[in-house]
Amino acid sequence: MALTALRVQCFRCLNAIELQPDRSLNLITGANATGKTSLLESIFALSRGRSFRAGRVSELIQYDASALTVYAELDSERHTHRLGIEITRAGRRLQVDGQSAAIGDLAGLLPVQVIDPEIHLLIQGGPEHRRRFLDWGVFHVEPRFLDSWRRYRKALRQRNAALRRQERREAVAAWDEELIEAGESVDAQRHAFNDQFHTLLSSKISDILPFKLKCSYLRGWKSSQSLPDALADSWERDRATQATQVGPHRADLRLAAGGHVLRHHVSRGQQKLLAAALVIAQTHFVVEARQREVVLLVDDPAAELDREHRERLFELFKTVPAQLFVAALDIDELPWGTAGKRFHVEHGELAALI
Repeated sequence: MALTALRVQCFRCLNAIELQPDRSLNLITGANATGKTSLLESIFALSRGRSFRAGRVSELIQYDASALTVYAELDSERHTHRLGIEITRAGRRLQVDGQSAAIGDLAGLLPVQVIDPEIHLLIQGGPEHRRRFLDWGVFHVEPRFLDSWRRYRKALRQRNAALRRQERREAVAAWDEELIEAGESVDAQRHAFNDQFHTLLSSKISDILPFKLKCSYLRGWKSSQSLPDALADSWERDRATQATQVGPHRADLRLAAGGHVLRHHVSRGQQKLLAAALVIAQTHFVVEARQREVVLLVDDPAAELDREHRERLFELFKTVPAQLFVAALDIDELPWGTAGKRFHVEHGELAALI
């Protein structure tokens, strides 16, 4: 299912734009601060309900507007779906085919990933970046994951609130049964996904970087313990910090080669290339596992890369089974020649290039 129509209003510097994208490749040019990245953000927001850049959701709305809207049509051989999101300064409203929807409904219909200048944080940044990456993949291949994760997060919030109120241990532990049941489900689905994903990832990495990657899933508590035992052992720390210190919300992916954690032993260019390979390999995996299209947003792909790393990255892009939206200052630096459709953004307005 590909994105075949897009309308955006009052999204950052974008005024009111419409486009009919190519089902495979869309190249977007324009000077800095003219709206290229905002166009990519609007597609991401339609799928995720937020931006891939830092800041509050309300900051996406034009300063003199009360709301923004993004509307899209998704087509396959058998179905057409209409997706919409309206964000106001008070909240957001989501629709699928004219009916109220949750963000999980939009994300399920429109799987979106992004490679932007901050993609190196997937390697260098904190565990939250790698958890978010992992959970995107699990969500799209494990139908039960979203429900398990929501149940876990709800129980975790309640348990942490009890800890902050400094309630007795028995009152805090009242949330443990639900936390453990949902947490073990989340952990099992993540573990199964990573075991399957690791083989594909290793082959992709070995094609572009001179090392054999090992991607280990760290579940958020000692591998030698059950979650109930880990919670019991962590009680004093939980009480002192007023927050639950063990569980799936503390999980991470350990990326290593030759016994070394890569975040400490590769250059910035290699970090970006490795992170892009992670996203592209995950895109391959989801497409093959679910037999569905993915939208891949690429912002300024040549940034901070020398010629060798840039050429390796472009070779990766040629293999990705996704509908691509690529924003760049100069199309001539990109490897696609005259393929796909081209658009130019200037002063918040969009024009198709012939």
